Amino acid sequence: MGHLITVATSLNQWSLDFQGNLERILASIRIAKERGATLRVGPELEVTGYGCQDHFLEGDTCLHSWEVLAKILESEDTQGILCDIGMPVMHKNVIYNCRVVIYSGKILLIRPKMWLANDGNYRELRWFTPWMKHRYTEDHYLPRIIHAVTGQTKVPFGDAVVSTVDTCIGIELCEELFTPSSPHILMGLDGVEIFTNSSGSHHELRKLYTRVELIKEATMKLGGIYLYANQQGCDGDRLYYDGCAMIAVNGHIIAQGSQFSMQDVEVVSATIDIEDVRAHRATSSRSMQAAGAERYQRIEVDFALSGGKFSGIADGRTLASRTFEVRYHRPEEEIALGPACWLWDYLRRSRTQGYFVPLSGGIDSCATSIIVFSMCRLVAEAAVRGDEQVIADARRIAGEPEDSSYLPSDPREFAKRIFHTCYMGTENSSTETRARARQLAEAIGSYHTDLNMDTVVTAILSLFSFVTGVKPQYRIHGGSAAENLALQNIQARLRMVLSYMFAQLLPWVRGRSGGLLVLGSANVDESLRGYLTKYDCSSADVNPIGAISKTDLKRFIAYARDAFELPILEDFLDAVPTAELEPITENYVQADEADMGMTYDELSVFGRLRKVEKCGPYSVFTKLVHEWGSFLSPVQIAEKVKLFFFEYARNRHKMTTLTPSYHAEQYSPDDNRFDLRPFLYPSRFPWQFKKIDEVAATLPDRSNKDPEGVKTKTA
Repeated sequence: MGHLITVATSLNQWSLDFQGNLERILASIRIAKERGATLRVGPELEVTGYGCQDHFLEGDTCLHSWEVLAKILESEDTQGILCDIGMPVMHKNVIYNCRVVIYSGKILLIRPKMWLANDGNYRELRWFTPWMKHRYTEDHYLPRIIHAVTGQTKVPFGDAVVSTVDTCIGIELCEELFTPSSPHILMGLDGVEIFTNSSGSHHELRKLYTRVELIKEATMKLGGIYLYANQQGCDGDRLYYDGCAMIAVNGHIIAQGSQFSMQDVEVVSATIDIEDVRAHRATSSRSMQAAGAERYQRIEVDFALSGGKFSGIADGRTLASRTFEVRYHRPEEEIALGPACWLWDYLRRSRTQGYFVPLSGGIDSCATSIIVFSMCRLVAEAAVRGDEQVIADARRIAGEPEDSSYLPSDPREFAKRIFHTCYMGTENSSTETRARARQLAEAIGSYHTDLNMDTVVTAILSLFSFVTGVKPQYRIHGGSAAENLALQNIQARLRMVLSYMFAQLLPWVRGRSGGLLVLGSANVDESLRGYLTKYDCSSADVNPIGAISKTDLKRFIAYARDAFELPILEDFLDAVPTAELEPITENYVQADEADMGMTYDELSVFGRLRKVEKCGPYSVFTKLVHEWGSFLSPVQIAEKVKLFFFEYARNRHKMTTLTPSYHAEQYSPDDNRFDLRPFLYPSRFPWQFKKIDEVAATLPDRSNKDPEGVKTKTA
């Protein structure tokens, strides 16, 4: 029986941080070797960071990647261990996304990616070309900086596998696992026993299960060992790569890394008996298919992953357990952890002094604040564990000197140093929202300010009246729709101006240097509907909830109420969502859902149909006739669909200035990155709406005529 110690790693890399990326790669190799590992695989494009985007088109990016690889090859850390490293490589003037397999100062193989991710957040075809010569290799002539280290002039480049003394290793890159005909199938039939997968997979709510099932399925029928390494952390964009490195054997997950972590380097390892793979494959039908399988070129290396002939017998190593249970976080926990880790990376890498949130007393700014508090909790937990990197970053952000003994072990005390909130009231604000904002700030420890901005609003309106000779009025005072909207928008936009002023100067007020990052609080449904003011207080530096639905945010607040021991959050759950931009009277209180003409639950449905299921107005109508037909008539459904697409289209221009948001939902309308669509539409969709009306008029009414049922049944 031959035992193998195999390793998958998750690294928190940063795009274009070549020095930091090198240090983290070498640290992961050292940890792997300390555990007795003989094979180490890292995440996709780990040398550069995955999110370099158009920097991949620059010659400098490839040049610096080779320089980093030269340092890795020179290092004593890489002696006696097989390493799978990710970087871009230009071969014959074509840029490829590659894995470079090295052993003891030599390059064995450069394996380019064959199937590229090119939808949603991914644009790999913009920068890379897929390798189309399957099971074929060419000579790649190495740059002089590598030749000086290895003495090699050329190495194999292409689709091949690596054959050691005791087993065979094949490479599968990220998207290739998700394709219908994945490379691991044919490689496995040709005798490959260990598969490495280097990934740059980002976090979305409820997404991990799909990834785990694909990894299990990869070796369930085929048999084999599957090593999955994924980037973890924010590498400079809207995405949070959620790690969760895994090792699977014959369809069973036997090791799993954290999905959300503040560690820069995490190594997941397991000891496996390679004979288990051979026993699993000893079936007649599999053998018949394997006997006719096409051959892969084998790149041979005189090295054994297992120790010796009787490796593993009474040598103190423990085989990984088949009873391992995969850890899944509930969506509420994912919201508490993912955006919090993303905010921590953004804060420490931007080298600013903290965050600022305009706290309105509503559930959205409350959720943003609780995510920051969750970040402070994670920092405190890491500090108590003795995480030196987190402690050093926290001291610098908190304004402590490098030789300080300060330990950020209390999340509320740390929040008081780095988190700033402000309630910006007007004559339209209620005492309830002001009280909720103050009580929340006290509960989480933020440095809170409270102000009335009526004098600023009055100054702007006085200037307008002086110039034009007229004074706009609210709707309830007899004003037109244009006046009413302008009076609301000026309040919202002034809050944005004040937010940036306070964010820049509050550290100075407190005797510190530097500035704060302003956080936005517009959720995905409001952005989809365009229910926000362009350049208002939703405009910020980054937004942790910009791709999270109102429904999920409510569930998150309910979770945080208990998990974080914050009873004040119950008041936010009970409050009616309101912008508080119009005067409150005995007969009128502004309410978001009434203003929008649709519920948040309905917005989520429209968002998923529009983006995830790729439906236009007519297709959305035909689907909802079946889903909502029991409580709405076809004509009512038609009116809702037309209202949504009209409001979506006429407000689409707002998405061009939307604050960069943590990407957590597939129907995010962020047209800067995820949802590439025009922003000037024929907003009344005359052709599409006419067809909807024609069909709606012919369909029978199956609804139960219960107007109260709409909200409860679509929830």
